[in-house]
Amino acid sequence: MKSGLIISRTVWMLSLVSLFTDMASEMLYPVMPVFLRSIGFSVVMIGLLEGMAEATAGLSKGYFGKLSDLKGERVPFVRWGYTLSAISKPLLAASVFPLWIFLARTIDRLGKGIRTGARDAILSAEATVETKARVFGLHRAMDTAGAFIGPSLAILFLYFYPQRYQLLFLIAFIPGIVAVLFTFLLKEKNVNQAGRTPSSFFSFLKYWNDSSPVYRKLVAGLLFFALINSSDVFLLLKLKDSGLSDINVIGVYIFYNLVYALLAYPAGSLADRWGLKKTLITGLILFALVYAGMSVNGSLWWFGFLFFVYGMYAACTESIAKAWITNISRKEETATAVGTYTALQSVCTLIASASAGWVWYSFGPSALFVVTGAAAFVLAIYFLMVRS
Repeated sequence: MKSGLIISRTVWMLSLVSLFTDMASEMLYPVMPVFLRSIGFSVVMIGLLEGMAEATAGLSKGYFGKLSDLKGERVPFVRWGYTLSAISKPLLAASVFPLWIFLARTIDRLGKGIRTGARDAILSAEATVETKARVFGLHRAMDTAGAFIGPSLAILFLYFYPQRYQLLFLIAFIPGIVAVLFTFLLKEKNVNQAGRTPSSFFSFLKYWNDSSPVYRKLVAGLLFFALINSSDVFLLLKLKDSGLSDINVIGVYIFYNLVYALLAYPAGSLADRWGLKKTLITGLILFALVYAGMSVNGSLWWFGFLFFVYGMYAACTESIAKAWITNISRKEETATAVGTYTALQSVCTLIASASAGWVWYSFGPSALFVVTGAAAFVLAIYFLMVRS
């Protein structure tokens, strides 16, 4: 990064790529379960589909992150990753055959796995230690802006064209291909590696033993958080169980993404000045408070307030965590460090959602939210002891 320049052209390009990609993906998020049910998918099949898709994305993040480091290349992984995600959208419109739908969703998630480590390594290289959080924060802000715009456009489209799901999939291809075009404005910077390939798909796991003790302590805490941080679907189900209408539930979700998008960059700027660890701990405390608040029934205003705080939590955690990881990792192993973390995080997230479903079913939603909030508070204390 040039002296005195906080946000480089490359960071802006990657941020725009993420904005348009998330716009395309989130256009489909609110309607995907309804579409799948309309073509004959059972709840079990939907769960299997999403589980396989997320597992594909998660595990491939580690492999392709390590491959990017070994080959000393970033941009090809970014370009191919976003391309696969873009072409998966019209593929969903091509057929309703179950195996075809599985293929399309897997291609989408594989694209995410291919690009994540390389993209975050580029972002890290475009920042200094003093500006790392705000660079990741800007990228997250633009990404989440797409998550706000996408569902809003989908609701508007379905208002005028009810149940025209496949046409919506074709329209979602437009922002997806715009994102791919932006990747051609990225320039490769040699990472000076030997051009090797990983010995096996799971070879990235060896990085855990090779990494520093600080990395292992940090990531161990983050993985524990992933184990207790179940899918946001459970938060939305709580809203529905409390009597909110479908429109109100979707509206609260859009509102959360708007808050997240608006606060991600300011939270990154705060973290650069105040400290990554303090900001992350603040986010965990906010998370604990939200889950404690979700244990009781309330009105639309109460849940709106909780999701406003939830947006604050999100702004103080995800991009901050990646900034912290890249700060304590060697430059030539940045993609491996991020890829290993995100791969293990995906596995933990799957376990978290399955466990949350069991707790909800066995003991009720209040038990789930109270236990999760308490665990997050304990984790905040743990991070007080981790060296930044």
